[in-house]
Amino acid sequence: MKTIAITGSSGFVGTNIKSFFSKKDFDVISIKREDLKNKAKLLSIIEKAHIVINLAGANIINRWTDSYKKLLYSSRIDTTKALVHAMTKAKVKPELFISTSAVGIYSNKDCYDEEYFEYADDFLSTLCKNWEKEALKAKELDIRTSIFRFGIVLGKGGALEKMLLPFKMGVGGTIGTGNQHFSFIHIDDLLNAYKFVIENVDLNGVFNLTSPMPTTNKGLTKALGTALNRPTLLPVPEFMLNLIFSEGAKVLTDGQCVEPKRLVDSGFVFKHTTIDETINSIVNRK
Repeated sequence: MKTIAITGSSGFVGTNIKSFFSKKDFDVISIKREDLKNKAKLLSIIEKAHIVINLAGANIINRWTDSYKKLLYSSRIDTTKALVHAMTKAKVKPELFISTSAVGIYSNKDCYDEEYFEYADDFLSTLCKNWEKEALKAKELDIRTSIFRFGIVLGKGGALEKMLLPFKMGVGGTIGTGNQHFSFIHIDDLLNAYKFVIENVDLNGVFNLTSPMPTTNKGLTKALGTALNRPTLLPVPEFMLNLIFSEGAKVLTDGQCVEPKRLVDSGFVFKHTTIDETINSIVNRK
């Protein structure tokens, strides 16, 4: 039995990963916040782990005050530094380190993959770049290292749960013009992508975890309205989101178009490709 050690295990993705791999005869250990501050405890966990999955990070959808930006940074970069430092000290090192990033690293000027891309020049992109830089230091320790750049993960709970309420009440609608890109992934495909990379030992480096058919906010809105049989007539003005979230509103109003070229080229098969099928399978899942 192989052991997976995971940070951020109490979040939406983390709880799903724990459940998924526990059912596949992995021993899954949660790395808690207090463990990250206890070097001896963290080292003992790392030395037991065949695979380390790093999901830690404060919720990106929030009001980005100066203090919250520091939290976004420390919860990602400092956590990753602690993990890599423990790997450096470990007598028995993990076989694989999978760290997280986000498609917010990319510009919104075009549709990008892992080989053709342009990075944005803003806080979120810089955060992602620094996050990845720290994670990739594990590669210098001869540990197979991968970075998973998440799109919006859709499943029961998480971001979709917050989206559903206004639509169920019949007051859902586009955000702003609705023309901004929306790159997403079904939680089932995300879990299977982890399994795929774990099992294929020749795979490493950066992978976009997004559906091969990105949509727009309009596409998402239409899919939600259809699945719930509710009207989608009331757009949310961008200025309202700016008032609520300040700079953090960019996460909702300024999406990226991203494709998972490396996963597809490696032979991974997505079960859920379109936004309509993805939303319908979640909303109407028994």
